[in-house]
Amino acid sequence: MPNTPTFMSLHLRYRLWIAELNNDITILRIFGDYLEELQGKKINAQVKNDSDRFKKDFVQQRMEMDELKHVMHLLKMKLAADARQMSSLSRKTFLEDKHTDLKKRYLAFRKSFDKIKKDFVQFTVTAYTY
Repeated sequence: MPNTPTFMSLHLRYRLWIAELNNDITILRIFGDYLEELQGKKINAQVKNDSDRFKKDFVQQRMEMDELKHVMHLLKMKLAADARQMSSLSRKTFLEDKHTDLKKRYLAFRKSFDKIKKDFVQFTVTAYTY
């Protein structure tokens, strides 16, 4: 059985992930600005379809980011409260709070977002012909 993380290690993990999500939100805003700017240009049907798809993808990604941040904030507060009451994080509490599930969810999000980011950058290269 793996070692149970400490209150502090989980707290720091969530702080880091929340900071990364905040950065991702900024990236999505910039990508949204790209799409708005592109709307003002003459674009072919394929670029329009791709643009619409990215818009939808960005909305879904943003919803997932907001949900992840919310859950992480709640768990950070619970960790602080538990830390005041217990000297160490028990395996039972760790499992009940589903930290492993949240880690899997975050890593799946990260993979999905990184792919969308890569795809969007490629899209901008082809959509903007200079």
